[in-house]
Amino acid sequence: MNASSDNTQPRLTSLAHGGGCGCKIAPGVLRDILSNMKGFALPPQLRDLSAQQMARRLGAKAKPTGAGALASEPQADARIPATAEQSAALARIQSAGGPFLLFGATGSGKTEVYLQAAMRVLAEQPDAQVLVMVPEINLTPQLEARFRARFEPQYGASSVVSMHSGMSNPQRLRSWLAAHQGPARIVLGTRMAVFASMPRLRLIVVDEEHDPSYKSSEGARYSARDLALYRGRLEGAKVILGSATPSLETWYHSREAAQGGRYERLLMPSRVGQCAMALPLLRRVDMTHQPKGAVFSPPLLDAMRQTIARGEQCLVFINRRGYAPVLRCDACGWKSACSHCSAFRVFHKIDRTLRCHHCGFTDKVPKACPECGNLDIGTQGRGTEQVEEHIAELLAGIRRPGSHSAQFPDGEPVRVARIDADSTRLKGALQAQMAAVHGGEVDVMVGTQMIAKGHDFRRVTLVAAINPDGALYSVDYRAPERLFSLLMQAAGRAGRDASLGSHSEVWIQTHQPAHPLYAALKQYDYPAFAESQLREREQAGMPPFSFQALVRAEARTQEAAQAFLVAASAAARSEMAAWDGWSEILQAVFLYSAVPMGMQRVANVERAQMLVESSNRGALQKFLAAWQPILHASRKLPECKGLIRWA
Repeated sequence: MNASSDNTQPRLTSLAHGGGCGCKIAPGVLRDILSNMKGFALPPQLRDLSAQQMARRLGAKAKPTGAGALASEPQADARIPATAEQSAALARIQSAGGPFLLFGATGSGKTEVYLQAAMRVLAEQPDAQVLVMVPEINLTPQLEARFRARFEPQYGASSVVSMHSGMSNPQRLRSWLAAHQGPARIVLGTRMAVFASMPRLRLIVVDEEHDPSYKSSEGARYSARDLALYRGRLEGAKVILGSATPSLETWYHSREAAQGGRYERLLMPSRVGQCAMALPLLRRVDMTHQPKGAVFSPPLLDAMRQTIARGEQCLVFINRRGYAPVLRCDACGWKSACSHCSAFRVFHKIDRTLRCHHCGFTDKVPKACPECGNLDIGTQGRGTEQVEEHIAELLAGIRRPGSHSAQFPDGEPVRVARIDADSTRLKGALQAQMAAVHGGEVDVMVGTQMIAKGHDFRRVTLVAAINPDGALYSVDYRAPERLFSLLMQAAGRAGRDASLGSHSEVWIQTHQPAHPLYAALKQYDYPAFAESQLREREQAGMPPFSFQALVRAEARTQEAAQAFLVAASAAARSEMAAWDGWSEILQAVFLYSAVPMGMQRVANVERAQMLVESSNRGALQKFLAAWQPILHASRKLPECKGLIRWA
């Protein structure tokens, strides 16, 4: 449950899991979010203006572009003929009301469906607007280039704009005004774009709808995916949810047209165009049978050498940045713990620092163990920096293919590029690295999940996942779902150019090769995996077969944080028990004990949480709404002294 602790923030959505709906939370709450958070997407230059000042400011800008100001008349797009599967999906999107789940394999042409669906909307109503959302900023440049190439010749240079937090204030102002006043026909953006002012919105696309990045769990809390669905219903716009691995809630509530369902499921199982090869062959490597301490198994290393010799590219995926997650002393057991968080500081070898990835605390690497003075401090675990270094060492004797032979002896050394949040921190760094990859200047990419999603790497024919097993043992019941999705997305980067003629491969190095998740992944059988997961969740009474919310408290001490949650739950039970007609609601809602959060302390703030669960979504929503004023009042209790905030 999300709400402000001091009434200084808007009323926000709950962290409710469950039905996966057109809206998982009450429509009234969603309406409040859209109303109260209109200023969230406003550029800073407009946020504090009065109504009169806003009118003058907008009046000074260019007038909205009408239909007559288009660069040319709308035309049907004939440059890329749609496949039979794409045509069927487009026909249903045009004729039915939706919302739709576009369930298509990686490389099946979902983006082309978005493009042509937008083109058809604008052909019918030239001044209409389309919102296209992606989960991460680094996916916007590639998508923007495709939309500009398709729409700028007909609608002008200002017809396509982007909105995300990585833009400068002047850039955000220009994009917001273009969307608000009308010149922008297409708005591309991350989750914040769901709040964009688009007076003639007729189509909303949520690409990679399963991605957890659409949910904001810090600061302003909301699910952009849920808000997109509700905004579509509120404004009469069609909504397309696209994914090769939909969230289990979305899958559970979707059906093909004849079967009904909350979402109409549109199927595109085949790869198309230059991607029209079979999905990559998946190979599982049992690391228990490989040399001890090996980062790369010998078979994988041989496959990488052969791939490079053919002039193709490899992608190595490890979802941990830095050189090593922990520094340790074997003599006394010291580890590089953060003094401000219940987490370890990560060793970054490039600048010889220890950094906490939660609070940002950074310090130089000690020359000796701070506890015992031992000079021999070692690393534990691996990150992208270490894998990059290791690959460069292993492939040092390999030369890039030349013009006369497959293994030209006078060729240049193999080029390895690391792409993660550290290497792309500077402005323009990501674009430069992507240009090098697309230009064939890179042989091996090493990176985190930011390179596993959505990118169109034409020369990649080998993808390797290094030790993804951690998610199999996570306390988060969604971890297997997210691991399957991430590995499917990573696998989808391989074999996207049929003209290369090579068979693409995905290698997974694991200590659990027989795990059912990897068995389903080998067949690229998301429906089978989803049905298996849904059966397990039904047996355990987990979402989408139940409905949950989290109440979180932050305080100077763990005792104060938990005391607030305990006092607030007791007050809710005692007060609501006296209300007429509330006995059934209280019986339908179960409050678990207050416990420390998984990450108990961040930036010297202790955090605790309480899970609230019900098999009846309506009862849970009524309880949460009635609980908010009680939570506000509970913070004044003596035992809650030291509470900072609740959410």
